[in-house]
Amino acid sequence: MQSALVILAAGMGSRMKSDLPKVLHEVAGAPLLVHAMRSGAALDPARVVVVTGHGAEAVEAVVAKHAPDAICVRQAEQKGTAHAVDQARAAFADFEGDVTVLYGDTPFISADTLARMQARRRDGADVIVLGFEAANPGRYGRLVTNGTTLEKIVEAKDANPQELAITLCNSGVITADCQTLFTLISEVGNDNASGEYYLTDVVGLATTKGMRAEVVTCAEVETLGVNSRIELDRAEQIFQTRARQAAMENGVTLAGSDSIYFSFDTKIAPDAWIGPNVVFGPGVRIEAGAQIRAFSHLEGCHVGPDAQVGPFARLRPGATLADGARIGNFVEIKNANIAAGAKVNHLSYIGDASVGAAANIGAGTITCNYDGVMKHRTEIGEKAFVGSNTLLIAPVRMGAESMTASGTVVTKNVPDGAMAIGRAETVNKPGFARKLMQLLRAKKAKRGR
Repeated sequence: MQSALVILAAGMGSRMKSDLPKVLHEVAGAPLLVHAMRSGAALDPARVVVVTGHGAEAVEAVVAKHAPDAICVRQAEQKGTAHAVDQARAAFADFEGDVTVLYGDTPFISADTLARMQARRRDGADVIVLGFEAANPGRYGRLVTNGTTLEKIVEAKDANPQELAITLCNSGVITADCQTLFTLISEVGNDNASGEYYLTDVVGLATTKGMRAEVVTCAEVETLGVNSRIELDRAEQIFQTRARQAAMENGVTLAGSDSIYFSFDTKIAPDAWIGPNVVFGPGVRIEAGAQIRAFSHLEGCHVGPDAQVGPFARLRPGATLADGARIGNFVEIKNANIAAGAKVNHLSYIGDASVGAAANIGAGTITCNYDGVMKHRTEIGEKAFVGSNTLLIAPVRMGAESMTASGTVVTKNVPDGAMAIGRAETVNKPGFARKLMQLLRAKKAKRGR
């Protein structure tokens, strides 16, 4: 049986106090909506429809980037969750299979939970609702059950005292056959305290038609909906805790794990070692045996086996380190390939460049890659030795086993095996330093009178 997703992402999120649509606020470097789409991908959906509304263009741009095959439909007026899902009706006109409704501000629904909902559908239930036992039921809708049957869902604002005493609560996530879902939605009314069309009402409607509705439960943490900055912070903490635990269970050493921050897509192989206060931005892959030392920041890069980075290093997008490469303290690498065994150990910037195998880059080296309009590349050959404080004015190439003298400004290619020297000659003037200092002190003393 095919499965499909509807992801609701139309809300404003007024409690965020932000011009940014709620679902575009980020956890671990990715919008909440992306986390929801990644959760839903566990179903291998044949069709994904995202319902947008507030900030629709910005939300749709994120959808296009992360899920280009998804369909976006708009909810022009916010009339409730059933009304939102109904905007996807035309997108499912030719679809046969189950539809699962997820929420763009609920990032942690697990693959196991969605699989259990699918299994319950295959066992014959018509409508499956995801519920959880709430520590503080508060504003959540209550699930009214009779044995294993779900009779109805009551919103907290519409519940009587007996219903408010129920702790089994509604997450909002629902699975049903496509035709069944949209038939039930067409009968949902808005006779309630908010005057909205609630998706939850499909359960009561299904029951009156003799259909079977059931509940699948999950841990409350999976159902966290992010509606405020406080909840956004909580979501970040939940994600980071899970990511750290998963990395360590997979054989990665985290030294001071609470200070290490992962991105939503960080990939680290077993036997890598990560030091304290390391931050991973999006798009990082670390191979086995690599060491990322304290206070380093990495994004959009690939660190090869047994390579070392840091401490206090920055790898920017396009940085690629081969086996055993060494990147030291206060070094920045951007859009550059550092070959096997090459070293950039201190206080250097290597951007838009390639550094050959076993090359050594001295302290204070800069590849001058930007002319104010365009970027240019620097090529440094195998076993080259770049002296400290060298400026390489791109585009330029240093050949294999070539060398620069410290303080050299390289403006033309250096042949294989050659040494480049491009600095002013030192001229010593005997006694001049003492005379100059005496003159300066006399001027200062005169001003002080």
